[in-house]
This record gives sequence, structure tokens and C-alpha cells, in this order.
Amino acid sequence: METIVMSVGGSLIVPDAIDTDFLKRLKTFIEAEIQNNRRFIIIAGGGRTARRYQDAVTAVTDLPSEDLDWIGIHATRLNGHLLRTIFRDSAYPTIITNPDEVLDAPKDVSLIIAAGYRPGASTDLRAIQIAERVGAQKVINLSNTDYVYTDNPKTNPQAEKIENISWADFRKLIPEEWDPGLSSPFDPIAAKEAETLGIEVANINGAHLEELGNYLNGGDFVGTKIY
Repeated sequence: METIVMSVGGSLIVPDAIDTDFLKRLKTFIEAEIQNNRRFIIIAGGGRTARRYQDAVTAVTDLPSEDLDWIGIHATRLNGHLLRTIFRDSAYPTIITNPDEVLDAPKDVSLIIAAGYRPGASTDLRAIQIAERVGAQKVINLSNTDYVYTDNPKTNPQAEKIENISWADFRKLIPEEWDPGLSSPFDPIAAKEAETLGIEVANINGAHLEELGNYLNGGDFVGTKIY
């Protein structure tokens, strides 16, 4: 089976309230692709759930970055449990947190759900590490935007969409250091690791799963390819 490593942003799972429409479409899409002899490893992000908890804590007391990271990690695990429950008939029964654990899952398991592991990076890094463990050369980053942009298009109307970009150029657009709750198309620690390993990342809007299908089948797609 072809193994697909995919990060699903918390902004898709819980943009504000839990997005059951997205989850239904994701379930239908993944189950159909499994029938096409594809195996998926899906890493859940923390998104707004993580940031709300982090904001609540910082409004009450000062915490070091490590503690804030742990709050975000547990948010990813909550979202991961949500996904594993939705896919309970086809998913491996244990959520992967340590990327090494992916090697313990039977090779014929068609779906594995993963979540955050340790402080110091986001689930983007875990996606790259899992891809390295299973020999995947591509990672899909499902987000709530169609493209990566030269700047934040919400605050800069001059921001331009990017369809293809090298890791070296992409890393110039994002911060150099990781910070808990950082909002970035791909976190800087993960970007550096992906560049080192030569892993391609496709940023695709989860609202348009047909574009994900186009990418999986080698066709043109709406999104950004970072390589």
C-alpha cells in the first residue's frame, strides 16, 4: 500500500465549534482512498483549541514556554482522539505520539492517527519525523488556506500567493524559532527538518478535498508545493 502522511490542522477540526461537516467529508474521502489501496497516517493539530487554553493560562499567570507547549500538545491529543473515534472501524486503536511508535503498528493497518509528542515544535515536525520513519517522501499539510502567501493576506492586501517554493526561500518567510501558539504555514523546526531530509510538503485547503485527490493522483492542484 502507498503510505500517505497527512497533517490535519486544528483550524479545520475545530475552527470555532467542532466542524462536523468537515469531519464527515474527511471520513468519506479517507475511507474511499483506503479502498484504493492507500494507507494514511494522520496527525491532528491543536489549532484554536490549543490557543484558547494557552491564552486562558497566560491571562491568569506567567508560564514558561514548555508548559504552554504541553497545553498545546494535549489539545492535539484531544483532537486526535476525536479523529480516532470517528474512524474507529478502520483506525489503529492506539494514537501515536512518539514518532518511533509508528513502526510498532502492523503494516496492513490502513489508518493510523497521531498527535503531539514533546515540547519544542508543533505537530508539523511529528509529521515530518513519521514520514522519515516510514520512508514517505511527501507530506500533506491540510490547512484552512488555499496557498502559502508571501505575507499574511488578512493584514497585507499586497501579499502574493505562492504555488511552488524551495525550503530555503520558504524559511525566509517564517520565524526562525518555534514559539507555542505560533501561527505559521509550517513551523520553523519542521521546515528545517524537511529541508534536511528532502521531504516535499503540499499545503492544501481542507475545504476542498477534491484538490487533495488531485495531488494524490499526480495532477494539478490548488495549493502550495514546498520542496
